[in-house]
Amino acid sequence: MSLRLRLTLTLGSAFVLLWALAAAWMLFDVRNQLMQSFDQRLAASARMVAGLLVQLPQPQLSEGGIRRLSAEQLGIENGLACQVSSLRGEILARSHAAPDRALDAQRTGFHNQLIGDTAWRSFTFIQNGMRITTADRLDERTTLQRSVLLAAALPVFVALLGSLIVLWIGIGNGLAPLRRIRTALAQRSADSVEPLHIDRLPRELTPLVETQNQLFARIAQMLERERRLTDDAAHELRSPLTAIKTHLQVAAMTEGDTAKRALAQAEIGTDRLHRILEQLLMLARVEGRVSFDDGLRCAAIEVARLAIADASQQPGPRIELCGAQDVSLCPLAIPPALAVAALRNLLDNARRHTRDGTVIHLTLTQLDESRVRFSVQDHGPGVAPELVERLTERFWRSDDGEGSGLGLSIVKAIAERCGCDLRFVQADGLVVELVVSLQLTDQSEDEKSIA
Repeated sequence: MSLRLRLTLTLGSAFVLLWALAAAWMLFDVRNQLMQSFDQRLAASARMVAGLLVQLPQPQLSEGGIRRLSAEQLGIENGLACQVSSLRGEILARSHAAPDRALDAQRTGFHNQLIGDTAWRSFTFIQNGMRITTADRLDERTTLQRSVLLAAALPVFVALLGSLIVLWIGIGNGLAPLRRIRTALAQRSADSVEPLHIDRLPRELTPLVETQNQLFARIAQMLERERRLTDDAAHELRSPLTAIKTHLQVAAMTEGDTAKRALAQAEIGTDRLHRILEQLLMLARVEGRVSFDDGLRCAAIEVARLAIADASQQPGPRIELCGAQDVSLCPLAIPPALAVAALRNLLDNARRHTRDGTVIHLTLTQLDESRVRFSVQDHGPGVAPELVERLTERFWRSDDGEGSGLGLSIVKAIAERCGCDLRFVQADGLVVELVVSLQLTDQSEDEKSIA
């Protein structure tokens, strides 16, 4: 069901109900007023006849037999029946519209009576020793009442029908901006991420289009990022593959030490290619929202020890852990796999850029009861201030860098995913700080588990 039809049915049903209640109330009131008018006409006619009878000569009323008087003589409207009788019940006169049988005049006031097959509404009034009774037929009343009610109901029905037509047209015009938005979206190509530009939008639909344009902007950024990733990955993977192929060709054409050196260089290229592929896979999993939550939690000191052990498998400067005794044993609020991966990439980056004969310092600091900071400091040449923002770009490396350029990109992705803070501070070399939230639990249980 379309929105236009749904709104029309909902509002139209409300209109019909309200108009029906109003019409029923009005028609009921008109009917009552009409019946009262008919009764008042009977009473007024009876009193008028009583006034005229006083002026008529007495012999006209006392002669033998019943005298028929016209409506003009009695001063009543045509269609009304009138009967004049004595207090003893003798009929003295009646109008031409009166029934052949006498009207019941024993009860004064208004009452209904049935004469033959015809129902009558009568009014009896006593004055000067005479009973004056006026009456009209109920079927004539019903016919007149039906005509009046029909004349009153027809404008209501026409107004209701017109309201529904206006409602249908008005809702259609009100939904026209939505149709323009739908048409604009349907006419776009599948790869179009340009913002929508629609003129004369209502105030209520402006946030919808703005939100849609923001979505297009995020999609454009994502597509551009993926395109750059594909281009950079193809470039980075081409170099080690070309080197491996070259060294294998040299090994195939030579013998002895030359062939061995070529095979060794091919193995080095294979290891580099393996590391790049592993980092690309980790980056894709982190940005792709793959779940790393296995239900386990580790304290900051455990994550630091695991990262140091993992990074120390490769040759390089020694890593020294500082401040571990002053850090809470509450578990970190992020999955251990991501925490270890982020810290290991920071350590690998520091070992790659530090000077020979120096030590990498990994310092744990308790910022408050809910946060802990990992600080990794190398003793390398540092980074120029204008290049700090490029440190987390994919495949970006300094001039003398040897890594793949994905380590800090992975750390940034993990920090954004888990709500951590990543900072770069210039010191004796470069200090990278990663602030992680703690999952507050019973510290005694954590101490038992660590022990």
